[in-house]
Amino acid sequence: MTNRIIQLFEQKKNDILNVYFTAGFPQLEDTRLILQTLADAGADIIEIGMPYSDPVADGPTIQASNDKSLENGMSLKKLFEQLEGIRQYTQVPILLMGYLNPVVQYGVERFCEKCQEIGIDGLILPDLPMYEYLDSYKSVFEKNNLLNIFLITPQTSESRIRQIDEVSKGFIYMVSSASITGAKSGIAEEQEVYFKRVQQMNLTNPTLIGFGISNHSSFTKACQYANGAIIGSAFIKVLEQSNDLKTDITDFVQGIKGIPITA
Repeated sequence: MTNRIIQLFEQKKNDILNVYFTAGFPQLEDTRLILQTLADAGADIIEIGMPYSDPVADGPTIQASNDKSLENGMSLKKLFEQLEGIRQYTQVPILLMGYLNPVVQYGVERFCEKCQEIGIDGLILPDLPMYEYLDSYKSVFEKNNLLNIFLITPQTSESRIRQIDEVSKGFIYMVSSASITGAKSGIAEEQEVYFKRVQQMNLTNPTLIGFGISNHSSFTKACQYANGAIIGSAFIKVLEQSNDLKTDITDFVQGIKGIPITA
């Protein structure tokens, strides 16, 4: 079966919107509602954070959402229960993002099998080294139709980017700066230099830019250099302040895409 992420990029080349949220936040049972509302509102990819007590790549906004989610009682077992039957509802590609430790504790093979059973399309595990993925995990990922999404930063060398491109399927996650998520908003000149450099490499895989994308203008700017963008911290803030998740999520997605909001 073709992976939904691969299918998406075959059908759509530009302005792809990937929205991240932390499972079990703001309330434990909000996961499903947020996912379904994002799908209905027009998100192209939905990235669900598996909360972890030490999310090293994430800034204070996402870290706080991880803490709250764990406090609410979220676990991998609970997340899988919440996602049960989701494919009867939507075919939007779904990624799980998190850290290796909870996956290893759950059991890598068991975890990947559960992902396939539910209809998860890929994983982002920033602390999984490439050599370890290739040596130990690639075969179990592929057997369960799961893509492993690699990250690159402005510090990643050209030879390393080419190597990542060679072993990747789906897309490459371009971290826009060396800082943590949510640390900056908007796109600075030196980031554009990096975006152009990667763009001129003519990689085989599509690219999505993440970190610092928070509104329609930064989304549009990122889309000039990549196939789309990933929004996390800005969306978490919307969830945190929301009194009406359905309305606020829909307004947020349409605002990012530049669709006029009808009252």
